[in-house]
Amino acid sequence: MKKTPKRLQPLIRDGIVDEVIKPIMSGKEAEVYLVLSDGQMRCAKVYKDVNKRSFQKAAIYREGRTERNSRRARAMAKRSNYGRREEEDSWQNAEVEALYRLAAAGVRVPKPHGCFDGVLLMDLVADAQGNVAPRLSDVDMSEDTVEDYHQFLLMELVRMLCSGLIHGDLSEYNILVDAQGPVIIDLPQAVDASGNNNAKMIFERDVNNLKKFFGRFNPQILSSNYAAEIWSLYESGNLHPDVKLTGRFKYNNKKANVKEVLEEIEDAREEAKAKERFNAT
Repeated sequence: MKKTPKRLQPLIRDGIVDEVIKPIMSGKEAEVYLVLSDGQMRCAKVYKDVNKRSFQKAAIYREGRTERNSRRARAMAKRSNYGRREEEDSWQNAEVEALYRLAAAGVRVPKPHGCFDGVLLMDLVADAQGNVAPRLSDVDMSEDTVEDYHQFLLMELVRMLCSGLIHGDLSEYNILVDAQGPVIIDLPQAVDASGNNNAKMIFERDVNNLKKFFGRFNPQILSSNYAAEIWSLYESGNLHPDVKLTGRFKYNNKKANVKEVLEEIEDAREEAKAKERFNAT
């Protein structure tokens, strides 16, 4: 590569990166380069400035994330210049933390090697020939492979959910296929499953994106309902990494007893008033 990208120059000066080989991918929130680091071929993900990113509605994904520094949290809420910079750091760190957590949970994600001034260094995902692995969208698949990959990725999402995370933007474009199979990438928008009010919607969208993609090759997949099945198991506390999925789910169409609900609300109000009177005496 003739000219080293500006954001990668400090990593070369500090000896973190030995050489920048070539750009390999450009996405909506980052550009990825093939680099030589510590004698190994790795990827350097260079995050784009927030003003140049096309990924929108970031606040939906950040909900539920814990911000330990109160000054930083206030600045992010006010959207000041300092707050925007801190928000960017938080966005990038979320991906690093998600990669470490998911790797520990056995999910196939690239192994991270740290984030340095907006550059995430991680293992190269390679095909059987050692070349950069293709996206799932570019892979030719047999009928059996379609079924295998779909089931495998569903179980990866189960493992993610069991570890408390949801990808948040999953599609055939951020799944790579290496010599062993699918590898999930791009996690800066990873969602806290228990702390985000939009978690169910976001999770079901991820699962249904897989259904739509694989359903092009096997129409039977389109009649499945893994999204609702998995989320129901999660909410009931019955989801685990070895769960057996069926793809079927029966919705509860029983109408709510409005009168009973209103009576419970009124009972709760009376109980609260009684406590107030007791505390006042």
